[in-house]
Amino acid sequence: MLSKIYISLLLLCFVSLNVISQSTNTKKWRKTENDSMQSALMMFDDGNYLLALPFYENLYNSHPKEEFLKYCYGKCALYRSDKHEMALTLLSEVYAKNKKADNIEYDLARAYHFNYKFDEAIALADKCIAGKRTSPEIKQSAAQLKQYCINGKELYSHPTGAKISNFGNKINSANDEYVPVVSADESIMIFTYRGPESKGGRQNDFKEPDKYGSYFEDVFQSVQIDGQWTKPVPVNNVNTNSHDGAIALSADGMYLFVYRDMGDDHGDIYMSNSLSGEWSFPQKLNGQVNSYSWEGSCSLTADGKQLYFSSERGGGFGGKDIYRATLLPDSTWGNVVNLGDSINTALDDDAPFIHPDGVTLFYSSKGKNSMGGYDIFQSKLNWKDSTFIRPVNLGYPINTTDDDIYYVLSANGERGYYASGKSGGEGLKDIYTVYPGYVGKKPSLYIVKGKITSDGSPVAATVLVEITDKNNKKFGEFVSSSSNGNYLVSLPAGGIFKLTYKYKTSPSKTLDINTMALEGFEQKIFDVSFNISDTVKPVEAVIPPPVKDTVVAVVATSKPAKEPVVKEAKAPVVKEPKTPVVHEPKEPVVKTPVAKKDNFKPNNALQQKIKDYSALYGDISAEGLIFKVQIAAYKNPKNYTYSHLRGLGAVEKLLLDDGITRITIGGEFKTLGQAYTHNKKVVYRGQKDAFVTVLYNGKRIYLEDLEKMGIFVKK
Repeated sequence: MLSKIYISLLLLCFVSLNVISQSTNTKKWRKTENDSMQSALMMFDDGNYLLALPFYENLYNSHPKEEFLKYCYGKCALYRSDKHEMALTLLSEVYAKNKKADNIEYDLARAYHFNYKFDEAIALADKCIAGKRTSPEIKQSAAQLKQYCINGKELYSHPTGAKISNFGNKINSANDEYVPVVSADESIMIFTYRGPESKGGRQNDFKEPDKYGSYFEDVFQSVQIDGQWTKPVPVNNVNTNSHDGAIALSADGMYLFVYRDMGDDHGDIYMSNSLSGEWSFPQKLNGQVNSYSWEGSCSLTADGKQLYFSSERGGGFGGKDIYRATLLPDSTWGNVVNLGDSINTALDDDAPFIHPDGVTLFYSSKGKNSMGGYDIFQSKLNWKDSTFIRPVNLGYPINTTDDDIYYVLSANGERGYYASGKSGGEGLKDIYTVYPGYVGKKPSLYIVKGKITSDGSPVAATVLVEITDKNNKKFGEFVSSSSNGNYLVSLPAGGIFKLTYKYKTSPSKTLDINTMALEGFEQKIFDVSFNISDTVKPVEAVIPPPVKDTVVAVVATSKPAKEPVVKEAKAPVVKEPKTPVVHEPKEPVVKTPVAKKDNFKPNNALQQKIKDYSALYGDISAEGLIFKVQIAAYKNPKNYTYSHLRGLGAVEKLLLDDGITRITIGGEFKTLGQAYTHNKKVVYRGQKDAFVTVLYNGKRIYLEDLEKMGIFVKK
């Protein structure tokens, strides 16, 4: 709550224009100002400071003597990096007149920190920590702020000398551009945009058109031609009316990873490809990368075999953690492992980028020696044990006292790309380049790129890459674009590689590359041309003029040849299904007769999973383990109605560490089977997306986690 002199002003959205006039120095408020004040107060009260900021800015500019407007505008300005100087000016003036304003010392300490006045920030943070009336939450935040200031003093006093350059208005606008991702040859850049050109326009949290709402995220693309970036255009097949954010691009520029939040999964990772010349409709990643928690950023290794991603799933070190998944033979992602405490901290760790060299990792963290919010760190993979060595802060000026996140480094190591809301830019968040963009030795990488054609036309061919010094172990398989024939292969240092180019029945072509002594960056342009005249001809085309014996052979290969075809086709059709049908499916059916009687038809993959797990582990209980039936999850749950569920138990609001309020019904259940039974009742009442959520010792986890922990064990 604010101090007493401000409390009445917070109620302005519920009172008339006359009361507003009596509560402030201004005696007459225009109707438009009254409306703006009420909108701003509602947003401010909900913590939507960025949305409230323009309202308070306009009101303050018209009434600069109003202390309450000064306070609200100053507090909102803390949340936009190009307004940090204004925040310090306004909050300093408020503090000079009223030292009892709500959390004014902490807010002013933040303003000092953002403006690199670390000693002043530390002094106020200490007052917050020692204050008897300071809430435990603010004390904890003040302690973290103090540590940021201590780290900041060291990093700020030893700048790295990195040069940072704004992309200019060819890419950036007066709105938000962020999360730039580039191909290894820097021929294409894709980024996330929020502004008037967003497909969904302004929307509220319920994805409804709202003139006071936020612009939702869209994906835009620019290409580099003769050293110049073209005007960005929206990626139409990727963008929807919801949030669509670019988060990663494969080294060859063929695969785009995007973030989507469909409302019932808290955010998942999807993938699109441009093999046909235009980006396909994104598909959710299959396997264990996506969970029922937030997954919002990732990076694919150059060989396409591993995916680094960030997640809020249970069992980590705290907040967001970074994980690594492996591509399995069935084309799903599995074998998910946490990168460990050398990378992850008790605070948020996010936005991994694994360089095409396969060993250099960049990511952002609020922990370690960050100078404020997210800082960008660099680490190296130790091949011997697949762990990462001690991360290094990229230092000032790349890192600032505000959030610095979503950083990528070009394949040649010449420049880094990232977004920042620095003052003096084109708008809100802008895209910048950094030189040099790394610490220590430049990454070593060899790129082979070119065009693959057949009789002069681009074709979709295959490039098989093997490591010849490791018994021809398969490194990766790549394809060229059917629209332009372009391909790109990134090879790490320390190997001998054989590239085999294949297209239909044409004789294959090869290229040998040795990177054993490679240091730094090298690139080779290698165009491959297949010709129809080189194509291996069908057998019947080279058969001599017909004689009795050869005529039979020609007919046998050219006619339908019904008898042999039927015989060959029938053998597997009759024999193969017998083994799986008789032996494999029947055993689990006998073991779980309950599933046989369960006629419930799940509405989504999550409900199907709950049904399957309930059939296997429905009666298992454990100390500290409870199940609840979730019916909604919102930032503002008071707007949700559930009259259609009357009689199905108490409705509760559950706020967990991720800041999302979950609405559950029916209380706690000791076993999954009990919760699943209630879940079905809720679904039958019309809550089609209701599902069972799992809590273990007060933390939300997942059903598969219970298997890994040994709680769920098959009987």
